[in-house]
Amino acid sequence: MTNQAGDHAGEAFRRIVDAYPEARVELTFRNPLELLVATILSAQCTDKRVNQITKTLFLNYPNVAAYATANLEELEEAVRPSGFFRQKAKNIKACCVDIVKCHNGVVPSGMEELTSLAGVGRKTASVLLAIAFDTPAIAVDTHCRRVSQRLGLTTENNPEKVEHDLQELYAKELWADITRLFIWHGRYTCKSRNPRCQECVLPDMCPWYLDMIA
Repeated sequence: MTNQAGDHAGEAFRRIVDAYPEARVELTFRNPLELLVATILSAQCTDKRVNQITKTLFLNYPNVAAYATANLEELEEAVRPSGFFRQKAKNIKACCVDIVKCHNGVVPSGMEELTSLAGVGRKTASVLLAIAFDTPAIAVDTHCRRVSQRLGLTTENNPEKVEHDLQELYAKELWADITRLFIWHGRYTCKSRNPRCQECVLPDMCPWYLDMIA
């Protein structure tokens, strides 16, 4: 990493921090299990919709054992509004079965253990690590990837390679903040369609924007 790249990345981070003091994870949860379930449901679904679903879901399925022993058809119906509900219900039940069998009913707090759970990929695991366990991790979703690419922080498309590039640019103690802030910036300003560039704090250092107006 060159000093110039590091300076660029650092300045981008400082501006985003200042711009979004309200940035937070918008999924509603009280513990790692609830965040795990909510994150699985959030694929191709808005956080607002997920929160509507989990308001009842978390009451009916209060612990790992409840999901592990759930009637699959009933669980599917409970998560139906999230879309892709059959696969999501299958993943939730299967990963909770693994948690019961392999981790004494406690959601594990390591990357390797989390990604070994049925239906849990690296992005979901990184969300758990960064948000629930306060462990250095960068969760690269579509928003984080888009922001990173547009700012010239990576040229990669593969989420794991994007994650690696960001890890090279930022100190570990900032990784959880990168997750929270880049997702927020991508969701509300640096949108895929109709990005709000006139309201952005980064236009003068955004190669994507500078190329667009050239």
